[in-house]
Amino acid sequence: MRWVNRQVRRSDAILLGSLPILLLVLLYLFLAAQRHAANPADKILPLPGGMAQAMSALLFQPDQLTGQLLFWADTLASLERLGLGLGIATLAALLVGLVLGVLPPVRATFGPLVTGIAVIPPIALLPILFIALGLGETAKVALIVIGIAPVMVRDIAAHVGGLPREQIVKAQTLGASSWQIMIRVALPQAMPQLLHAMRLALGPAWVFLISAEAIASDVGLGYRIFLVRRYLAMDVIIPYVAWIAIQAIVIDLALTRLSRRAFPWAHGAGH
Repeated sequence: MRWVNRQVRRSDAILLGSLPILLLVLLYLFLAAQRHAANPADKILPLPGGMAQAMSALLFQPDQLTGQLLFWADTLASLERLGLGLGIATLAALLVGLVLGVLPPVRATFGPLVTGIAVIPPIALLPILFIALGLGETAKVALIVIGIAPVMVRDIAAHVGGLPREQIVKAQTLGASSWQIMIRVALPQAMPQLLHAMRLALGPAWVFLISAEAIASDVGLGYRIFLVRRYLAMDVIIPYVAWIAIQAIVIDLALTRLSRRAFPWAHGAGH
């Protein structure tokens, strides 16, 4: 049987997917052990024991200045910013995307503007945001929104605009207005695409969050990573990066499961 025709069972897929990760971990441990055998004080590739020791202080010992457990304070601050930014961007993408997708005059008027904003590198706007909005939470959340909302709007608008014309004609034949078509016809079919757009936006959202926290913040995962890099504290940086990856994977899996349970018809029969 050709590989293109091979179907992988779920249990086998989990095993196959874990193999590359396991190989990378083993490769890291091998290289770290070699470096420490040559130089026990090596900081570039810390051993698991060194990372556990460094992280224990951040996990379990309150900070002397703030009294907070820094790891959990950083995590909570970053998740709050990410959630707020992603939530605002998702709501904007749904509202604007529906209007652009259903109403051709609105799409012709504002479509080029959305496209123009979408192609601007959001990081280039960071100084402008800090000048206009200050160094507080607003600028950080705004960077996430500006970074992902235009692309999500374009995605939703294109999906809605590509719906079969027969559906629009049938709805009009039954007496539906433009707004009823938007709510009753376009909205239900846009929701699975919206969750897919959120999944695609997660990666860029984390990038913009870490960038904003690295430049102007006093708490957060990105802030901590860039704070300790001056000390070459890879025993903190690597666990923080791994923790960010774990959170991103969990959120992505949650969105995938939500989409499959709420909109099974959008994933085809048998999925």
